[in-house]
Amino acid sequence: MEAIDFYPGLPPGVKGVDTNTDGRPHLKTIFFKMGDVEEQVEFWSDANSEEVKECFRSATESGPSDILKLYNTSNSLMNISPRILANNPDTRFTLKVVGAKQCLSSDGLTPEINETLLSIEKRLLNLEKKIVLNSGDTPPAVWDMRAKVENLREKLESVEHMSWLGLYKDIDGKNTKGKNSPNNNGMVHCCGTKKTKEKYLYSQQVFEKFEKLRSVDLTDATRELLKKPTFDIWQWEDSEMLYLLQQMFVDLKLVERLYIELPMLQAFLFQVHLSYNYTPYHNFRHCFCVTQMMYGLIWLCNLQEKLDDIEMLILLVAAICHDLDHPGYNNAYQVNAKTELALRYNDISPLENHHAAVAFEILTCDTSNVIKHLTPTQHKQFRSGMIKCILATDMARHNEIVTSFKGLNGCYDNDNADHRLLMMMIFLKVSDISNEARPMDVSEPWVECLLQEFFMQSDAEKLEGLPVAPFMDREKVTKPSAQVGFIKFVLIPLYEAVAAMFEEIREPILAPVVRALDYYSEMNRKFEQDKEAVKLKQDGRRISSTIDPKVELKRVSVSRKTSEVRSPDDLSSSS
Repeated sequence: MEAIDFYPGLPPGVKGVDTNTDGRPHLKTIFFKMGDVEEQVEFWSDANSEEVKECFRSATESGPSDILKLYNTSNSLMNISPRILANNPDTRFTLKVVGAKQCLSSDGLTPEINETLLSIEKRLLNLEKKIVLNSGDTPPAVWDMRAKVENLREKLESVEHMSWLGLYKDIDGKNTKGKNSPNNNGMVHCCGTKKTKEKYLYSQQVFEKFEKLRSVDLTDATRELLKKPTFDIWQWEDSEMLYLLQQMFVDLKLVERLYIELPMLQAFLFQVHLSYNYTPYHNFRHCFCVTQMMYGLIWLCNLQEKLDDIEMLILLVAAICHDLDHPGYNNAYQVNAKTELALRYNDISPLENHHAAVAFEILTCDTSNVIKHLTPTQHKQFRSGMIKCILATDMARHNEIVTSFKGLNGCYDNDNADHRLLMMMIFLKVSDISNEARPMDVSEPWVECLLQEFFMQSDAEKLEGLPVAPFMDREKVTKPSAQVGFIKFVLIPLYEAVAAMFEEIREPILAPVVRALDYYSEMNRKFEQDKEAVKLKQDGRRISSTIDPKVELKRVSVSRKTSEVRSPDDLSSSS
């Protein structure tokens, strides 16, 4: 089989050689066999792991959800990565597909269609290779063809906007083929985040607008409004939200006190934006929404007087990073579908562990490391606090954390580091589920977004034969019923526990939540009334349809005859 060059059009190097010492990218050729078929692939040494895996998939025409394992001549498992040492035809490795996921419904792709699409993609790669060899660059028409092929694949795969993660068990938990995350063509590797060329270019445009805002002075009125829970997060573009996030660091004096370089902070925020997926709810706007509420609580409760600079940094950065790379499918799905995230973290808060890990991938990059000037002691405090706060957002631990916080009422000691950490965890939880504390015209659209994400998951669970939570089932839940239960049993007990220690949140935060409960309770009451009216109407029609027309005609006839007979009293009165 002809060797596949993952970087088509680049001049070929010396095949089978991995001895370059000048630091420049060089071509690697890997010889392997799959069953009785001998194959080989070529990729450049600066490719990332996902690109190398895709190269092997393309060479063997494996599906995007197939799990590939590579073995050396000693039958030892090898990591499929750019670090693989080039071999020769006499030392071929062995490639095996150990987990091929088939479509579970007629709505999914059949093997024949998938094979056709792979063939089209392969022919497109070869065509691109010839064009690039002749012209030296990839013309826009080829990018357009790639996009159309991928769009066709997505349309064939989608079932009511379900992504690949809904149809297949995504082993990275990153939904690598869905509409909410990247495919592997034109993939860009930025500090551990992998996005499509399209997403990257969009984020780059956002960042360019963000850079232009650096010379803009935020008005005092807007800066004050930014501190309020009534702030309307729907009125701001992504670039403006990035600028507002930067302003939070400045106004809290974290930039000044912790020696955070503004270009570093801007690069960090850009990487965060790049790492949020296009999910209905858990997206970058949700990130900003949570962080803005956290920022407001810091000012409302005067937390600057209770926490040190590192703890303040933890609160802000944890709020920004708390849902990084969220795939739109919750922990229950991850565990039930046995995704690699669930396996990696032993079913213990797989998403929250992933969010924290992605955050530190960004923070360890030289260009986006806003904590580079922290001392080792400060860095240890920051990392520990970040991880604990982000893990606290797992709703499976909600009752445990709220109960512990209630135990501090009357005995809270601000000199106790454990007490302060628990308070920080609670404030992040409050911020994470604070939509109902906002004005109704700001909060209600979030309900629609969340239900859309819930229904997307429950549809996928039904398709895969997994358990479905009633509150996520489009056939069982309504907007008001979902809200009433959540507000009554989750939000109000949480907010009342915080208000017992921080009275200042009672009116601006707790009161709107109570009003929201009244609003959705009334909506639910009207919904149930309408539902009952429809049911009675349908029951009436069913009763009418069961009456014999002949019997009914006879009743009418008897009724008419009876009405013609007048009583003696009627006769006497007429006389």
